[in-house]
Amino acid sequence: MKKSVWLTYDLGVQGDYKSLYAWLDDHQAVECGDGVSFFQYEYNEKKPFKEQLREDLKSKVKFESGNRIYLVRQESEEEGKKKIKGSFLIGKRKANPWEGYGEKTDNTEEVGDE
Repeated sequence: MKKSVWLTYDLGVQGDYKSLYAWLDDHQAVECGDGVSFFQYEYNEKKPFKEQLREDLKSKVKFESGNRIYLVRQESEEEGKKKIKGSFLIGKRKANPWEGYGEKTDNTEEVGDE
């Protein structure tokens, strides 16, 4: 079975991009901007999709601490409805670099003794 996915990647300055690019090329991925690709991934329905994709990537690409791979895909839900899901295959979320740039309203009310 095949599933369409978007894969984002951040391997840092010294990352194993050569192996990652070879893997993406082998899967006929298309470029979608800096660090973003789209492709259809063939998998075995008897094993969890994310687990298969993670194992496949880890078998071909050398990942280091701080490397990140994020997967966006469509998943079937109850009652035939589909939902878009995203999750990290490698690494984890960092602090938002844009934090503090937007205009947020602070509705905090200060309470104290008089």
